[in-house]
Amino acid sequence: MITKLTGKLLSVEDDSVTVSVEPFEYEVLIPDFNRRQLQSQLGTTVSFHTIHYMEGNPAHGRMTPRLIGFLRKVEREFFEMFCSVDGVGVKKALRAMVKPVQDVAVLIEEQDSKGLSTLPGIGAATSERIIAKLRRKMPKFALLVGRDEPGGVVDDQRDVVEDTYRALCALGHSEADAKKLLDAALESKKRFKDVNALLTAIYEQSHGRD
Repeated sequence: MITKLTGKLLSVEDDSVTVSVEPFEYEVLIPDFNRRQLQSQLGTTVSFHTIHYMEGNPAHGRMTPRLIGFLRKVEREFFEMFCSVDGVGVKKALRAMVKPVQDVAVLIEEQDSKGLSTLPGIGAATSERIIAKLRRKMPKFALLVGRDEPGGVVDDQRDVVEDTYRALCALGHSEADAKKLLDAALESKKRFKDVNALLTAIYEQSHGRD
């Protein structure tokens, strides 16, 4: 099972990239939102968190190995969850991923069936199934993914934010309230070394509004 691939980015196509990991070159299928990020990185070393699966019909005797890659581990986690919904599957999920994971997670969390059904291959009935199965699992993704643009939460901060989110829920906050508190604290653009530092900032800010 190949779960991570690091190498030189040789080409970026509509739905795949070619990565050189000497002495091999790998074709990696990618979602459209990652493709846009990769177009400016040709010739650089990139890492993909990958899913290895077999494509084809066993009854017809031909199965083709495929790799799907994501720039962040949490994106791969979301994708695997998305694929688990009845009527979605790997190929449809990959085609649907034209928006960043954070944006799709927000649509699911807010039960926006109409917005979700605008994704390629996701009609009204499928969007309702996605919301029914995944709605309660989305706050983590809606909060954490997509914040590593300039001024946002970079990868080494993501664990602190996620652990703080869990701590807030354990302390009795609802998922929505925990997300709101974190969003407010992260607007300061400060870096937090651990959960205690972020919790302190959250409660100081909360008390300041009282």
